[in-house]
Amino acid sequence: MTENQICPLCASTSTLFFVTKKRTNKRRYHLCENCNAIFMDKDFLPDRAAEKVRYQEHLNDVNDLRYQQFVNPIVEKVFTHFSKDHAGLDFGAGTAPVISKLLADKAYQIVQYDPFFHYAPQLLYGHYDYIVSCEVIEHFHAPAKEFQILKNMLKPGGKLICMTNIYKQSIDFKSWYYKDDPTHVFFYQQDTLAYIKERYGFSDLSIEHNLIVFSF
Repeated sequence: MTENQICPLCASTSTLFFVTKKRTNKRRYHLCENCNAIFMDKDFLPDRAAEKVRYQEHLNDVNDLRYQQFVNPIVEKVFTHFSKDHAGLDFGAGTAPVISKLLADKAYQIVQYDPFFHYAPQLLYGHYDYIVSCEVIEHFHAPAKEFQILKNMLKPGGKLICMTNIYKQSIDFKSWYYKDDPTHVFFYQQDTLAYIKERYGFSDLSIEHNLIVFSF
């Protein structure tokens, strides 16, 4: 392990940011000197088997009203900007694709992709008017690759609508609950999101609390 690692988003150097003190689940995190991303040391990244086990622990239910309320900002953003005739993709849909259910209930056209639970790689060659991704981008081991895939799938005028907790300087990283999930490996600051907008050629970036919208 080294004090510095290469940022998996922008390939710049990083500095050691934080080391957990627990004897079990001890992890190291780095801060990118360029895009301000915070990312888990590559030596501590969970393997695919561990990831799947963790995701299966999420007892989500598409009919759970609290879960529906949680994803409602994404659903309302789709309703605001798109119609039933537009094509959508639920990227990282997980075990309970509640966003897809809520949209399909209103006759919206949306398909699901998830590398563990809805593995349909042919969908990654399609083109969509909107892509929704709820609590997914913090799991990216290779964010540079993943964001390029997402951008390539968007039609001109399309939107990538994401939800994740954004790190701010006012947050005490040591006590931040969001980092305690071992599958949360990449964290975004506002500068990180601005970097993504510029690097991938998005025309606009909107941030509303934990709702992030990239427009093409």
